Amino acid sequence: MNNTYLIINLLIILVPLALSFEKKIKFTRNIIPVLISILATSALFISWDIDATRRGDWSFNPQYVNSFKILGLPVEEILFFITVPYSILFVYECINYYLKNKDFSNYRIMLLIFSIIIFSAGILFIGTYYTSTVLLIGGLIFAMIFFFGSKILLSKAALITLSISIIPFLIVNYILTSLPVVIYNPDAITGIRFTTIPVEDFLYSLSLIPMCLFVYAFAKKGIHEKLLKKLSDQSKA
Repeated sequence: MNNTYLIINLLIILVPLALSFEKKIKFTRNIIPVLISILATSALFISWDIDATRRGDWSFNPQYVNSFKILGLPVEEILFFITVPYSILFVYECINYYLKNKDFSNYRIMLLIFSIIIFSAGILFIGTYYTSTVLLIGGLIFAMIFFFGSKILLSKAALITLSISIIPFLIVNYILTSLPVVIYNPDAITGIRFTTIPVEDFLYSLSLIPMCLFVYAFAKKGIHEKLLKKLSDQSKA
């Protein structure tokens, strides 16, 4: 069934999209920072995906994807970088609305330590391409968040979002790797798996989601400040 991956994408975004117009959360009013986050995150991860696919780190089973491709990637793989960030940001805003947020940025040094550890591990695994790349990129993303956005990631809403994301991650990745929709080159990974999921996929998710949240919160804050300045200037006029 070559629509399997497409159906997975639709199921990922179905509920968040249906509830985006809910009156309390009003998720659609944040559409600009949502789009900025999706574009920035997908630009990095799709570029990596294209290069990794060409190199042979992984491939896509034609039995479960359509033949139409964009830059060598199945269209469903491109959609994945839209449906996942959109859904994650929706969950983040729901948590922000219903739960009192809390700042844990006093522990920001942990981000730097984690960044150094996984970046160093990435250097050690040079040659095992998926493993080294996900570690190096993850290290850089966490370093970026340490310097520019620790309050964003080390907030109650962000940490709960990351925790909640583990459940759909396990379900979706189990389907993708057990059928399999995605086929990994054994030379590109360590071979360590949780059920059928390569351990590298956990690090992949742990890089993609924080970057998505970081860019979103950063963009939202910038737009909010510009709006306040505009309103202030209008009131003075």
